This record gives sequence, structure tokens and C-alpha cells, in this order.
Amino acid sequence: MPPDDSVTKRTDEFSAVRTHLLAVAYRLTGSLADAEDAVQETWLRLAGLTETRREDIRDLRAWCTTVVGRVCLDRLRSAAARRERYVGTWLPEPIVGPLDTRATDDPMDVVVRDDAVRLAAMVVLDALPPRQRVAFVLHDAFDVPFEEIGEILSCSATAARQHASRARRTLAEADPPPRVDAGEQLELLERFTQAMLSGDIEAMVALLHPEARLVGDSNGKAKTVRRVVVGADKIARLLLGLLASYGPDFVRAARPVLVNGDPGLHLPAKSGDGRYRDLDEHVQTFAVRDGRIVALYDIVNPDKLTRVPR
Repeated sequence: MPPDDSVTKRTDEFSAVRTHLLAVAYRLTGSLADAEDAVQETWLRLAGLTETRREDIRDLRAWCTTVVGRVCLDRLRSAAARRERYVGTWLPEPIVGPLDTRATDDPMDVVVRDDAVRLAAMVVLDALPPRQRVAFVLHDAFDVPFEEIGEILSCSATAARQHASRARRTLAEADPPPRVDAGEQLELLERFTQAMLSGDIEAMVALLHPEARLVGDSNGKAKTVRRVVVGADKIARLLLGLLASYGPDFVRAARPVLVNGDPGLHLPAKSGDGRYRDLDEHVQTFAVRDGRIVALYDIVNPDKLTRVPR
């Protein structure tokens, strides 16, 4: 049988907005799996409409954005209960790709070109209550009117506006580090790595912001810090201790990647031999403020590394 022209047209139209929907869903959930599931659910709802109801859709992008917002709100609410059982700190699932994402048209590589998807910003978003997060992201990032956001949140447009305003204040107070030039980040990363390999703790401390934070995410399934480590000296001494335990080869084996659009490292798993212990797979990235590293993110939960290109 020849293909149904209406189905083909509908599929093509949805494909044209799919990258946009992935961006919305990832900003809302911080999870690649949840984002893709939300986009798929949106497609199924669209495909399930009668021809008459589909013809009533004046703006497919807007309609799909509203639907994906509803789906993500449900997922955020269920995720809140899961987070209560999470071991240690929860970080967003990283989007890992080549250093130059301009060389690929992969939808997720396109998504991370947005400055707002950097890990430092996503971490702050994750601290917001679900309704505030949905209201803020949909309105401030994707220009969804408060009337439509109110329908998603089952509240008035005025209440939706208040949710977004509270989120905006929280983000302003948190003041996540801005994205800096990739070249500057790579140079800083190289200098820090060399200082670490040479055991120069003073040089390491000088490259770390006094209020630097090291955040690990493992859910108890791999080895990293359980609690946030704060302070340049504490972080430097911890990293040098790890270097002594695992040996310098694990640092040298790290390959540069982009993590949510910022330079980072992928450390492959390594079996220990001799005096060195086994090493779990790591994805690491960092944020910069005033020319120094202010945050280091170490993601080792294997459930969040299934999509890392190896």
C-alpha cells in the first residue's frame, strides 16, 4: 500500500520541531531518558488525534511544547520521590559529545549549544520545585504565554506568573557561573591537570576559587565524594590523595570532551594492577568564575553514563 500522505506530512512536521522539544524536555527534567520519553509521548498524543482535531492545531510547535510541558511536570513530580532515596548528591544526566559540536547535527549536540544548558545552570534549575521550574523554563526560555502555562499547572495565569517570578529570584540569588570561552576553559583545565600530575598543591590551590565546590554523583554505585567538598585547599588535597591511590595513568588516559557544552573529561574505567585500585568510569566538567575553577562536577553513576561515546 502507498504511504498515507497525511501521516507522512504529520511525521515531517513533528520531526521539524523535535530538537526544540528535546531542549524543552531536558531543561525541565535534567534527564536524557525522561526528555526522550516525553518527546515520544508527545508524538503519540499527536498521532492519536482525529483528523478534525489535528486540523484545529494552528501552531504545531506551540501545541507540542504545551504537551511536553505537561508530561515533564508529571515526571518531575514522580522524580521528587525517587530523589529522596538517592544516595549522595544528584546531578543532571550529562550530555557528552565531541569538543566541536558544530561538526554534528545530532539533536542533543544542538541542544547543548544553548548557554542555559551548561551544568552549573542545570544544577540550580534542579533545586526548584516542579511548578516553578516548569513556569520559568517555559516562559523565560521558550516564550510560552502564562495563560498556557497556567493550564499546564492547573492554576491561573497570575499564579503561573508568580511561580516563574519566584524561580527567577532563586536563580538570581544562586548566581550560577556564566559560560566562559572554551579556549580559556581548556587552558585552565590543562594547567590544573599539569599541576596535579606534578604534585604542586600550591599551583592547584591558586587555580581554584577560594569557594570552589567538588560535587560527586554516584547513587552509591561507584566511587566519588558522597558530600560536597568546599574549599580550594580541601579539594586540592583530596585530588592529590586520589592520584596517589590510582596512579597518574588514569589522569593521562582522560580524553577531552564537551559536557553540556563546556570542556570536560571522560575517564574510562580501569582495572587495578599492582598497588593501584580499580577505577570507575567518570565524566567530569567544571565551571569558572574570575579566571579560576569554582565548581567541579564528577558524575560516576553508571545509569547516567550509558550514552557516553567511547
